[in-house]
Amino acid sequence: MNIDTHTHFCGVIGNPVEHSLSPTIHNAAFQRLGLNFVYLAWRVESIEDAIRGLRALGNFRGASVTIPHKVGVLPFLDTVEPLASHIGAVNTIVSDKGVLTGYNTDATGALRALREGGAPLKNESVVVLGSGGAARAIAFALAGQGEVCQLHLLGIEEEERAALAQELRNKTEVSVLDATLEEVTLSQVLPKTRTLIHCTPVGMTPKTGATCVPPALLHRDLTVMDIVYNPRNTQLLKDAAASGCRIITGLEMFLYQAAAQFELWTGRPAPIEVMRGVLESRFS
Repeated sequence: MNIDTHTHFCGVIGNPVEHSLSPTIHNAAFQRLGLNFVYLAWRVESIEDAIRGLRALGNFRGASVTIPHKVGVLPFLDTVEPLASHIGAVNTIVSDKGVLTGYNTDATGALRALREGGAPLKNESVVVLGSGGAARAIAFALAGQGEVCQLHLLGIEEEERAALAQELRNKTEVSVLDATLEEVTLSQVLPKTRTLIHCTPVGMTPKTGATCVPPALLHRDLTVMDIVYNPRNTQLLKDAAASGCRIITGLEMFLYQAAAQFELWTGRPAPIEVMRGVLESRFS
């Protein structure tokens, strides 16, 4: 990769960012297509200062935005696309002749992962576990497509869950039910469910043996997507596979949200298999 005065640059904004795989996969994709782009990692404490600085640099093309800045970045952008505006969070910035636009490819990436993975969505009731940022993005993506007929939001944080449920009712046409994430509730809703999406940190490294869902409640008509991607096969996914469920790993959502970012920045189709290969090599 030759970096010169014409090199466009992108990067990830967050704190911390040392663990991010985004530089590896995006640089591999740029290189495969022979694009004069480079992707960096920026540890940022003040999002306002960071955006001001990036605006001043002529070759800035865009950024990934991660924890803790997905919400805080909103006031410093020029425009925000409707889905990201409804979600109330941005994970992607595109700079077009100095105009900064915010997108949420977590939402579109999750939806693509579900579709590519064969999850039943059309006219279905879908269960989402969690009510944080990822759950918000996925719930609004599902509701906004007009495919699912009902969303069950099950979470631990009562106020956060109730607020998300009410926002979905106000901004979309989908029927939304919310309740506490506990075994008794799961036992009531999972037998009638065909798609379950796990959006909490439970099962993430280092506590890889944890799961929110008792294995006995999983059934072979269920598709289970876990957005946790480290480890690749979480305890929930292991239990789901053993129960005959279709499973979708968190790597799929991560891959497709990154591919959507790449396409927004470059205007070129993302080399999906190159990006997938990089991810799989890290988690083989």
